[in-house]
Amino acid sequence: MIIGTGIDVVDIARFEEQIARTPGLVARLFTPLERDLHVRSLAARFAAKEAAAKALKAPPGMIWQHCWIENDPSGAPVLCTEGTVAEEARRQGIDRWHLTMTHDGGIAMAMVIAERTGEPAAAAAAGARAAESCGDGAAS
Repeated sequence: MIIGTGIDVVDIARFEEQIARTPGLVARLFTPLERDLHVRSLAARFAAKEAAAKALKAPPGMIWQHCWIENDPSGAPVLCTEGTVAEEARRQGIDRWHLTMTHDGGIAMAMVIAERTGEPAAAAAAGARAAESCGDGAAS
């Protein structure tokens, strides 16, 4: 069952200007493994984090670094969570995330679907599975 959906669009040039104007913004928004990516990839990842927040219905207290993007062996993006984001997902019964991202023509976009599969083992292990399947790219 779909619990929530989110979509976000980021103007890459505007995002790059904001990064240049705001010291520490990259460190506040992104995990250490994300920070050295090209600005278009950072913009897509920011769109994914925003889309995830929307899929969760924008809970207060969400820490940006508790949601990050890694790639599976085929190169597909994987939404990873821990801490505040994983806890809210557990509270809502979310045990599977679907993510797509793109950037082209100066725009980055991401869409997230938050799903409850109804599989008892998946629901019980959702937070741990997300962190374990995503390595150690989380905030530290």
